[in-house]
Amino acid sequence: MSDLHRTVRLLYTGQSKRARRFRYGLIAFDAFSICYFIVTAPLSASVMTTALNLVLGVLIMLDFAARLWISDNRRKELTRIYTLADIIVVASLLLAPLFEASLGFLRVLRGLRLIRAYHLLRDLRHESHFFRRHEDAILAAVNLFVFIFVTTSLVFVLFFDDQPSFAGYVDALYFTVATLTTTGFGDITMTTTGGRLLAVLIMVVGVALFVQLARAIFQPSKIKHTCPECGLNRHEPDAIHCKHCGESLKIETEGKSAG
Repeated sequence: MSDLHRTVRLLYTGQSKRARRFRYGLIAFDAFSICYFIVTAPLSASVMTTALNLVLGVLIMLDFAARLWISDNRRKELTRIYTLADIIVVASLLLAPLFEASLGFLRVLRGLRLIRAYHLLRDLRHESHFFRRHEDAILAAVNLFVFIFVTTSLVFVLFFDDQPSFAGYVDALYFTVATLTTTGFGDITMTTTGGRLLAVLIMVVGVALFVQLARAIFQPSKIKHTCPECGLNRHEPDAIHCKHCGESLKIETEGKSAG
């Protein structure tokens, strides 16, 4: 194993302060890229956004290449959903200048970068006790947010792209949220068969996601920790023994160290 390979592996998987700072930097980059794609989704292509897209595409590709390089099972790494999403997003960013007529569709593809949020949350599970304690509610909120953004981008490209960019995007967001919550004001409606079928899908999935979020917020919080005896993986944060089999648990908790 070369020194460079060892260094990269330690940055991605090590527990040193340097490695933790590097991973926090990756989390910040992931969050920035996601926010960037949300903000620029309704905007027309310009020289600046095209240049930023190319820079982001190269950076995401380098991160992807580094993860693949240090992976012990590269075939498995290539089949992970966030890896596939990254490949599609990188392709949409780097190839966009060649397909000007398809920019609307490519904006939807960039929404797949939100799948990366799940990998970001996996990192936080190891770094943050607060996240581990409220993981169900945070994941439910992320699921809802991902669905709203991706659906809004799809609705905008298919039905509102002929309007001024920002106003059209707001209309798409308004329609998506009104449909998702089954409010049904009726001031913006779909007249085509495809649009109505999409509205039905938004309502069905949206209600399920709202119920999931409400359940996660109001049910007693539990923490993920697999019992070594029976495999039960949800326990109260202060549990000492598994309530299913009685096995002793060693759940990591916050607190001041002795001495």
